[in-house]
Amino acid sequence: MQIDIDFEVFKELTARREHEAHTYNDVLRELLGMDSSIDRLEGIGREDGLVSGGRKSFVLRDGELPDGTKLRAIYKGTGYRATIQDGRWVDSEGREHRSPSAAASAISHTNVNGLRFWHAKRPNDHDFTRLDILLARRP
Repeated sequence: MQIDIDFEVFKELTARREHEAHTYNDVLRELLGMDSSIDRLEGIGREDGLVSGGRKSFVLRDGELPDGTKLRAIYKGTGYRATIQDGRWVDSEGREHRSPSAAASAISHTNVNGLRFWHAKRPNDHDFTRLDILLARRP
């Protein structure tokens, strides 16, 4: 299915995307007051979105990060940290973000690929690994 829109509408829809996984369909669903596709997909492949021990994971398009995952990034010489807490991405100032890119954009004030910006250390990992590499390794 395809709809025709003019360039100004396209620019506005693009500006409203919070991250690269946030589709134009998601933007339109939000504007129309409908459930987002992310909300509808949450917990797929898991009983009620929980991981072992009853703790929630942070669900991404390419995988998930378990509760207790530590995240770090360096931007213009300054270090930033976040953690996955009860299935939520929470930065060091207590702000929640819906995606790695949204968290990265909050720091850089530009559109950023959060999977390349952030490094993660899951509870059983020994070292931090860039998110895109970490998620590419999943079985």
